[in-house]
Amino acid sequence: MLPKVFATIPVLDEFDNLPGLISDLNRQTIQDWQAIVCVNQPDDWWNDKKKAWVCQQNQRSLDWLRDLGHPQVHLIDKSSQGKGWKGKQHGVGWARKTAMDYAASLAESNDLIVSMDADTSYLPDFFASLIKAAADHPEARGISVPYYHRLTGDEVTDRCILRYELYMRNYALNMLLIENPYAFSAIGSGMACKAKDYRQVGGLTPKMSGEDFYFMLKLRKAGHIIVDSAETIYPAARFSDRVYFGTGPAMIKGRTGDWSSYPVYAAEAFAEVKQTFETFNSLYYTDIPTPMDPWLSSSGKDEPVWQLLRTNTATEAGFQKACMQKADALRILQFLKAENGNYPGTDEERLSTFLKGLDTEQELDNRIFSNLSFGHSPVEHLNTLRDFMFRCERNLQTQKGMV
Repeated sequence: MLPKVFATIPVLDEFDNLPGLISDLNRQTIQDWQAIVCVNQPDDWWNDKKKAWVCQQNQRSLDWLRDLGHPQVHLIDKSSQGKGWKGKQHGVGWARKTAMDYAASLAESNDLIVSMDADTSYLPDFFASLIKAAADHPEARGISVPYYHRLTGDEVTDRCILRYELYMRNYALNMLLIENPYAFSAIGSGMACKAKDYRQVGGLTPKMSGEDFYFMLKLRKAGHIIVDSAETIYPAARFSDRVYFGTGPAMIKGRTGDWSSYPVYAAEAFAEVKQTFETFNSLYYTDIPTPMDPWLSSSGKDEPVWQLLRTNTATEAGFQKACMQKADALRILQFLKAENGNYPGTDEERLSTFLKGLDTEQELDNRIFSNLSFGHSPVEHLNTLRDFMFRCERNLQTQKGMV
């Protein structure tokens, strides 16, 4: 018997996207699904003239969904006056958690809880691909779904989303190449896990932004993550300030030319991450300096954490696992950001060097790299680089299956 699928969708100012979302759900080849839609915003927005439009749009969403009367769609109203979020308990993290917690209350142990977004397109075999991935890797704790932003035809929008995606794929590819256990992307519109694993890790931790990152981090610390799901999802490329960081805010900031928060990390920095992870065997027996030591200090002290981990683990295998969990994706990002300025070259130069080394079959025209500029090179050139990186990433994910 196939597991059921519980789709969880936070909705804030998504009225125009709901028909497409429901259509994608109805077209799924796996029809044993339930959708939990959480329409939400802070309650005090009703008294804020600047936010009144969002409240009204959310009411339109609620009315439309109620009138739809879809038997497989469950509606959570965190938007109507008196029902919205109170105090600090608000944001996409709370909306996603509320929907996923509700799904967990309905689901059997092996049913899938799937995190989706209203502005993302899903192909008919999306649910089927998740069920197959979970069946192929029964020991895995979560699924990271491949993503791809379709271009819009607007040059400013397309240039911004391509720049952001190049940043994302540079990180993902380097992490896959060094065979890091955190070599997966955390995309709120495309992550899934079994209900029993959702419960075991304590569910999703609500955050104003980045709730998907921290949730996938929890799942990875509990076990492996599937990265070779067959279907790709297609999030919208749009300027959005609904969250504090992520695609929408990155595009808004990038539109002004400021990509400082999303640099192209140097491949040499990833080599130092790899060097750190490769010392875990030896660190069980003796202290060895690692590049990441300053980011892995014990209780705010200057010394690394290794001695404490040795004391708290009984075996070498347990020690290595503790090291992996300490040097997690958050610590790696902190390390990469801090060290990035120590390597020469512009973002464009680093990306060019990395991709030329990756392009062993000489698929890319060298003219693309001539005076490569994220701000001035033709959008077609940037898209060619993005597509090449997407193919490379998918090939590596297929080879690895899980991380």
